[in-house]
Amino acid sequence: MRDVLDLGELRAEVTRKAIKHVHLSVLPPAGKVRVAAPQAMPLDTIRLFVVSKLSWIRAQQRKLRSQERETPRVFLNKESHYLWGKRYLLELSHADAAPTVSLSPRKLFLQVRPGADAARCEAVLDSWYRQQLRDALPALLAKWEPLLGVKARRVFVQRMKTKWGSCTPDSGYIRLNTDLAKKPPECLEYIVVHELIHLLEPTHNERFVALLDLNLPHWQHWRRRLNSLPVRHEDWDY
Repeated sequence: MRDVLDLGELRAEVTRKAIKHVHLSVLPPAGKVRVAAPQAMPLDTIRLFVVSKLSWIRAQQRKLRSQERETPRVFLNKESHYLWGKRYLLELSHADAAPTVSLSPRKLFLQVRPGADAARCEAVLDSWYRQQLRDALPALLAKWEPLLGVKARRVFVQRMKTKWGSCTPDSGYIRLNTDLAKKPPECLEYIVVHELIHLLEPTHNERFVALLDLNLPHWQHWRRRLNSLPVRHEDWDY
């Protein structure tokens, strides 16, 4: 069962979980507010926490509402698709064989079985993007884990609606958004460093920012660049 905090012009949905700290999320596309809280935390305590974050919440909502979104992909020839920040024009073909994706300097070739619909084309391309990201990660981890003195226990690549990445310091698990394969390589590097630093500092406090400044001096530029690029079109279910 979920509680709802009514703060006048703002409503926040509260879910209880087996966690130690409160987690606040502002979700696209319209800025819905969701709070994950420890099971025993009083609702009044959660309310005070949310009230203390109102300025941040409103800033996040403004950013989400102004961010450009991709148009839905329909998988027609000459449709634009991206890899590592570079634009390719789709060339779709059909064959009674396993699906394939390949590139030329200007085109992305997608071969699917006869009768494959847009959802199937998207699934094939998503799988390919996921592999592109997995292939790029070993070199980045080999570079940054020794520099930071940390070791990610596991790194997952998955489709994520609300974040570019996440880290669970207690488990050492890092999760990365598949769509990072569409963005410039420096954006992926920024997110990898960001999440690895969370293994040293779980919160976005002054120490976290200082570690980013020390190890990746231009991180704010790449954060702005990443957040200025169009994000995936989604059919939201709430």
